[in-house]
Amino acid sequence: MRIIENKKELERYLETISFIGYGVVEEIEKKVKKIIADVSSRKDEAVLEYTRLFDCKEMEPVDLLVKEDEIEEAYFECQEEEPKFIEALKIAYENIYQYHLKQKEETWLYTKEDSVLGQIIRPLERVGIYVPGGNGSYPSTVLMNSIPAKVAGVKEIIMVTPPDKEKKVNKYTLAAAKICGINKIFKVGGAQAIAALAIGTELIPKVDKIVGPGNIYVAIAKKLLFGVVDIDSIAGPSEVLIIADSSANPKYVAADLLSQAEHDTMARCILITTSKELAFEVVENINGMLKANPNPIASQSIEKNGAIVIIEDLEEATQIANMICPEHLELCCKEPEDLIFKIKNAGAIFVGEFSPEPIGDYIAGPNHVLPTSGTARFFSPLGVYDFVKRISVIKYSKEQFFKDAPFAIEMAEKERFLFHANSLKVRLEDVQK
Repeated sequence: MRIIENKKELERYLETISFIGYGVVEEIEKKVKKIIADVSSRKDEAVLEYTRLFDCKEMEPVDLLVKEDEIEEAYFECQEEEPKFIEALKIAYENIYQYHLKQKEETWLYTKEDSVLGQIIRPLERVGIYVPGGNGSYPSTVLMNSIPAKVAGVKEIIMVTPPDKEKKVNKYTLAAAKICGINKIFKVGGAQAIAALAIGTELIPKVDKIVGPGNIYVAIAKKLLFGVVDIDSIAGPSEVLIIADSSANPKYVAADLLSQAEHDTMARCILITTSKELAFEVVENINGMLKANPNPIASQSIEKNGAIVIIEDLEEATQIANMICPEHLELCCKEPEDLIFKIKNAGAIFVGEFSPEPIGDYIAGPNHVLPTSGTARFFSPLGVYDFVKRISVIKYSKEQFFKDAPFAIEMAEKERFLFHANSLKVRLEDVQK
């Protein structure tokens, strides 16, 4: 793991550090464009063809929609065999729901002289959620992406997730979907699933917005179809930045760095610390943990993208953090509360040694869908506000129109939009008669 100890080396590191996600991969983009075109023209026929090609060659049209009894069977199996998991899902659901309830916006109107102005809040009608699948299990993705939509008032939530080789969806994912009240689930993954949700097929309904993580094919499909459909973001590799002083527990810090490293070989794990002793203890703990539990992905991530920056004081640490704009930022120092409001750019801040990033991933309540690749400069965590649209309201009285129209005419004429001005003038003439 790279250790940076001097100013010049730090400057070079910050110049070269790249939070640009997966980058532009032209060959993959060409493939994704072809998939989108196929789904657009051949609908379910193309969806089934790609599902057979990439996920399960035995899939038939009747298999694409997850049946109600499959969901019930998965939930019952989890409840009977792993009741603690169902309890965890329910606790997480309640925590996430209550947190997002605070984000609800209300319609508002106000009177200004003789006019009424305002904003109507309307939920999106139908939303699509992409949940990675195959051999994996991502129940937390179901919770984090569907609950804010439900709080917002979205009427219909459609979930897509790739099946395994036996045509099945992971039982933990299905159990989470039941608890969240997902309306329909389809056994479709990859770029073809994003295309189906964006364009609509005979079986899979067209949605207003697509949210949820996926591989590079999913990310590129979302990027290409943005505008046809709304999306949450183009997610890049996961990131964690930890600010720590000599009071931090090196075992905890090492464990938290590795918790992000296991996501992806491109995941970025950074420690900024005022303590050289802590830095070397963290490296020792990382090596020990990887030896006890070998993980090629985490090892490669730490080796390629891991860095420890040794600095003079915590003020400098916050400045560096604001330049990097990390997805996850942990404050592991003696008085972490002193640093919170010095942070301008981060997806989520985890305060103190008992607030590790994984507690936020699963149970705390705030959303774990966060801006990556430096986009915390201008993006926010996924929330209720992502599932509503705002409609402006303008109501003028005759008297208020008479007052304001001449100024609007002045501006319209300067922009050479003469029919804009005329629309106002014909009314103004009637008012003046």
